[in-house]
Amino acid sequence: MRDYFSRQIRLWGETTQSVLAEKRILIVGSGGLGSSLLLALGASGIAEIDLVDFDRVSLHNIHRQIAFKVSDEGRSKAEAAADLAHARCPYVRVTPYLESFEEFGRQKRAYDLILDATDNLPTRAQIDRYAKEAGIPWIYASVEAFNGQVCFIEESSFEAFAVVEREPAGIAAPMVMQVAAFEANLALRYLAGLPIEKDTLYYFYFDEAGGFMTQKFGMPKA
Repeated sequence: MRDYFSRQIRLWGETTQSVLAEKRILIVGSGGLGSSLLLALGASGIAEIDLVDFDRVSLHNIHRQIAFKVSDEGRSKAEAAADLAHARCPYVRVTPYLESFEEFGRQKRAYDLILDATDNLPTRAQIDRYAKEAGIPWIYASVEAFNGQVCFIEESSFEAFAVVEREPAGIAAPMVMQVAAFEANLALRYLAGLPIEKDTLYYFYFDEAGGFMTQKFGMPKA
């Protein structure tokens, strides 16, 4: 096991790596964001990852949902993603839950962190209520077209977002991975006990000249 994590151990030492081996997280959604999050965090040495997604792999998912192959079409997303994560890192236990978050949330479970990898605001509002009631921090993330948002939510109010249902626009695969990578970095630093900026909304986008832009906004407290 030490050889597997040797480059991370070189980064922050064996003590911090052992801290990760005691953590349990929840990822809600195993599509574009969820695929990248699971592959990044599933190979980082976190003890347990629960993965919630009732959906099945469709052909149009695969270009941006990097946990899946064409041969996975029709399979449960959560099960296919969990199988790949385990194949990449047998030291982390990934448990798939094939149900909606509304159903999953009826059973209260303890986590160190919850990661949003959904594609709609109503489900994120459910995650926020669940997290607030349980006293668990969570990370909100969204991506669409060539822009994305990420926020580590501890004390901030999710009511700052207008919770509506809408059809998502088109999306480019690299932008999904870029936003997921930032979300995964926040999660990993937090779980490892490193400093992060909380309750700040990061907004990423490409301007008309093709420049990559980052803006930060303080979130109102709950």
